[in-house]
Amino acid sequence: MKLTTKSHYSVKALLDLALQPNYGPSSVKAIAERQTIPAPYLEKLLMTLRRAGLVNAYRGVSGGYQLAQSPEKISLGQILAALEESVEPFPQTLWDQNQAEDWVTLSVWRQLHQKFIKALYSITLADLYYDARSWQAAQGEGINFIV
Repeated sequence: MKLTTKSHYSVKALLDLALQPNYGPSSVKAIAERQTIPAPYLEKLLMTLRRAGLVNAYRGVSGGYQLAQSPEKISLGQILAALEESVEPFPQTLWDQNQAEDWVTLSVWRQLHQKFIKALYSITLADLYYDARSWQAAQGEGINFIV
């Protein structure tokens, strides 16, 4: 599995919202500038994430987008599912009993697949945030946070 530009930008935008006081709201323009994401593309991504219930949208001068839930409750699996990204880590031919070398091989791949899916749904925005902060601290970077 590889994160696409769509999923990469979406995770960056959601992490950006997680940094806002009370998790937002923040304008598309502000997020786009902080994360160097083209604003029109970001707007489309945020609309998709809104339809999936991951963010809320607010109109007006102080409007923008805000996380619909706390970062601890939004998983990488939910984000990828909202974007209709494939979460299949292995080629589909591995599931074909005629293609598998034997039932043991097929069983191993199926178990690995289930564990991978479970892992995607157990990794949260909060986990990613703390991982990024730890990496930045190890690099000696200051508190300026760009995902």
